[in-house]
Amino acid sequence: MTITPLDDESEHAAHSPQERAKAASRSTWVSVAVNTVLTVVQIVVGVLSHSQALVADGIHSLSDLVSDFVVLVANHFSQKDADEDHPYGHHRFENAASLALGVLLLSVGVGMVWSAVLKLEAPDGIPPAHAAALWVALGALVAKELLFRYMLAVATRVKSSMLVANAWHARSDAASSLVVSLGLCGNLLGFGLLDPIAALIVGLMVAKMGWRFGWDALHDLMDRAVDEQEVQAIRSTLLATPGVLGVHDVHTRKMGDLIVADAHIEVDARLTVEEGHNIAVAARAAVLQRHRVLNLMTHVDPAKRPDLDHVPSNTLHS
Repeated sequence: MTITPLDDESEHAAHSPQERAKAASRSTWVSVAVNTVLTVVQIVVGVLSHSQALVADGIHSLSDLVSDFVVLVANHFSQKDADEDHPYGHHRFENAASLALGVLLLSVGVGMVWSAVLKLEAPDGIPPAHAAALWVALGALVAKELLFRYMLAVATRVKSSMLVANAWHARSDAASSLVVSLGLCGNLLGFGLLDPIAALIVGLMVAKMGWRFGWDALHDLMDRAVDEQEVQAIRSTLLATPGVLGVHDVHTRKMGDLIVADAHIEVDARLTVEEGHNIAVAARAAVLQRHRVLNLMTHVDPAKRPDLDHVPSNTLHS
């Protein structure tokens, strides 16, 4: 899951790392409370009412609870200051946490699918569910949907891809509770196979979401660039800096929810080194202020020959 670029990049500057960490911690603790209650109620009632689908949904809620603690740990460590071993800080703890969430979801989903398949292979052993299971599933559906909307609102406000991933994890729970509710309705009407079928569908949903989160996080850890819209926004800010006559070779890579970028800016070739340096400093400051950029490395080129530094030295005097 990737976050959507800001419509107004200056909005991101209003959220300090401390504010983002506090919002992440608060929303995640709300999720911990909700998922703790749901896990206990769903698994206990699922076992007592003979509903494999509700037990599967309870295990899904348990995976949410574990992922919440992964987010809390990552949020704590990602706020550590830069040190000698981590000169750019510890922001990639967030990417690693998203990868861990993806692996967790994938593992849970595969396990749920396997359990459901075993049940479907022995349909005669599927007991009828109790009506209490349906009421619990419907209550879980409402709770998870409300939790999703709350967490996504916080994640969008502070622009955190890790929190977005955790919010959509809650939405996957809401969707799974819907499937479980339908399966239980069928089971109560005499179609016993619908309960393990619902558990199978929930497992596939969880596994698919885990694969997507894990794959995205893996690419972020491999220095994937941000989308072209955000690159163009950074380029526009550089071009708007007085003294910058052109921009090329803008490269980006993600560092947690922030960006590390490199750019070549073109200035009048007649300027002194100090004047060119001052323009580069101003351009860098503008980007750091307006965008979610952790660091920008600028290279100054003469405007009439912007690729001079790319030409082999033995050809410069030919």
